[in-house]
Amino acid sequence: MGIIKAAGLSIGKNLADQWKEVIEPADMGMQTLMTYGASTGRKTANTKGSADLVSNGSAIHVYDNQFMLLVDGGKIIDYTAEPGYFLVDNSSEPSLFNGEFAQALQESFVRFSFGGEPVGKQKVYYINLQEIKGIKFGTRSPINYFDNFYNAELFLKVHGTYSIKISDPFKFYREVVPRNATQVEVDDVNEQFLAEFLEALSSSVNRMSLDGFRVSYILSKGPELSKYMSSALDDGWNQMRGMEIQSVGIAGLSYTQESQELINMRNKGAMLSDAAIREGYVQGSVARGIEAAGSNENGAANAFMGVGIGMQGAGSFMGTASDNNMKQMEAEKAKETAPSWKCSCGAVN
Repeated sequence: MGIIKAAGLSIGKNLADQWKEVIEPADMGMQTLMTYGASTGRKTANTKGSADLVSNGSAIHVYDNQFMLLVDGGKIIDYTAEPGYFLVDNSSEPSLFNGEFAQALQESFVRFSFGGEPVGKQKVYYINLQEIKGIKFGTRSPINYFDNFYNAELFLKVHGTYSIKISDPFKFYREVVPRNATQVEVDDVNEQFLAEFLEALSSSVNRMSLDGFRVSYILSKGPELSKYMSSALDDGWNQMRGMEIQSVGIAGLSYTQESQELINMRNKGAMLSDAAIREGYVQGSVARGIEAAGSNENGAANAFMGVGIGMQGAGSFMGTASDNNMKQMEAEKAKETAPSWKCSCGAVN
């Protein structure tokens, strides 16, 4: 019991006359993980959303990036990872068309195969081998991130999308597809996946912190984050479910209010450590204070008195900056006016 590749099978108006029926995949969208095989050779189209029974001598059409399973009584009896037309022949042995998987799937097939006589309920299922993209994620609670640049523990929220790819269709069919399901979309099974993904995301972000990445660089480190995620998830997902992470895209990153205030304070402090910026900032503050004093409701005189007291308090700060600038200017002038002498070698000192 199995399938035979039907080389040279013609397609035309008399297709239904050549074969008992032709099985085609039902609706397979961008986020479809598995769909059923529907007969196009029957006089009445399949409109119930259930897999048609496949009779001996039927043709099965398989497209690129699809993995076809021929199932009898719920057990796999044959498969193909190659595109084309295949004839159902219950008198033959399983053909096992491995396609891109080479011989890697045959051990899995032995474990999951029927191993007995057909029970007359053969059905066809198609598993999507394309990269399943655009699966959305978002952290429910902030992730802690120690940033060496700020020397502080920051807390951030991340959202974006990720993609997966089915690497072992047999494991996926057995461990992920609900029993008696004929159509499986990402949303049907994503609740458990998303919980595990977010746990691995938190671990991966912490690893990026340990490796010294600046927190502000995370948005541009999608490939690195994908590698961390693959390391955290792929072993488990491959072994348990026959699927793996392909890519992770960070769409946005935000900080908690406390973390944002800390970042702003540290950035402001870093700017004011520059003497020229600090002096300009202080002078600007004084100018704004004098401007505001002129419109003080309690009288300009009292306001200007307050400004004067404030300037006296800041005098040492501004004076230190001014003294430093004056000393630097005097040193430069001394260099220009200092006498020079000429060495016997010709160099002027």
